Amino acid sequence: MSLFKKLFSKEKKETLDKGLEKTSASFFNKLTKAVAGKSTVDDEVLDNLEEVLVSSDVGVETTLKIINGIEARVAKEKYFGADELNKILREEIAALLALTNVGNATEFNIPQGKKPYVIMVVGVNGVGKTTTIGKLAAQFKKQGLKVVLGAADTFRAAAIDQLQIWADRVNVPMVRQDMGSDPASVAFDTLESAVKQNADVVIIDTAGRLHNKVNLMNELTKIKRVMQKVTEDKPDEVLLVLDGSTGQNAFEQAKQFTKATEVTSLAVTKLDGTAKGGVVIGISDQFQIPVKYIGVGEGIDDLQVFNKVEFVDSFFNR
Repeated sequence: MSLFKKLFSKEKKETLDKGLEKTSASFFNKLTKAVAGKSTVDDEVLDNLEEVLVSSDVGVETTLKIINGIEARVAKEKYFGADELNKILREEIAALLALTNVGNATEFNIPQGKKPYVIMVVGVNGVGKTTTIGKLAAQFKKQGLKVVLGAADTFRAAAIDQLQIWADRVNVPMVRQDMGSDPASVAFDTLESAVKQNADVVIIDTAGRLHNKVNLMNELTKIKRVMQKVTEDKPDEVLLVLDGSTGQNAFEQAKQFTKATEVTSLAVTKLDGTAKGGVVIGISDQFQIPVKYIGVGEGIDDLQVFNKVEFVDSFFNR
C-alpha cells in the first residue's frame, strides 16, 4: 500500500475523487459484469476485460499491453481468482503510467535556472485551452511567481478577448495585438516584455485550427524561431491541451499536433463531466508524453498537477 500513500492534501484528493467519479463508476460497473460468476481469470474474463478497457477509452494498443501483462502474470502465478483482478489491473495501469510520468509532483512549480520559463500552449478550439492558461496563470501566481500571458491566437478576436478576461481576473499582464496580426510577432513582444519585467513564467496561447496541418506546422515553427531571437532555447515547454470528454477524438488531436510540432507535455481537461477518463492512460502510454495537468472541475483550483499515484488511486476508488 506504500505505493498509494496519499500525497495530495485532503481537499485536492476529494476534488480528484469527485472529478473521476463518473469514470470510476462506469469502469467498475463494466468490470463487475465482466467477471460475474467467475472464480478464475480465464480467456473469457480476459476477453471481457479487453472489451471493458477499450470501451473505457483506454485505447486498443494500451489495452493490449495491459492484457498481455495480466496474461503473463496468470502464466507465472498459475492461479489467481477473479476477485484479485482489481488489484492486478491497478498495478498494471500504475506501471504503464510510471513509464512516461516520472516523479510525483503535487504543486505548480517550474524548473530552476530557466527564467523566464516559457510555455507555448497548443490545441484545437473548444478543448479548454484558454481556460487552462488562465488557471495555470492563477496557480503560478499563487506560488509567488510573476506571470506574463501572450495572445498569439490572432486568428479569432474572441480568443484574444477571452484570454484578456482571464488576465484581468488573475491580475497578470497580457501582451496582445489586433486580430490578424502575425502570431510570431505577438510571441516576440511577449517574451521581450517578460524579460524586461523580470518575469518568472511566460504562457503563450496559439491558434487552435487543424484544417491545414502544413500552415499550422509553419506557424508554430515560426513562433518558436522568433522567440529564440529574444532568448535562445525557447519555448521550454510545448503544452498540448486535450478535451478528455471527447474520448478517441482526443487521440486523433494528439496525433495531429505531435506531427505538427514537438509536444513535450499534456493537459487533459473536462474529466469531471465524462466517463472517459481512461483516455488519460491511453494517450500518456501511446504518445509517450507526460500528462502534466488534468482538469477535474470548473473552478480555478480544479486544474490539478497530474500525479500518477493519486490518479490511479482515484480511478480505482470504488
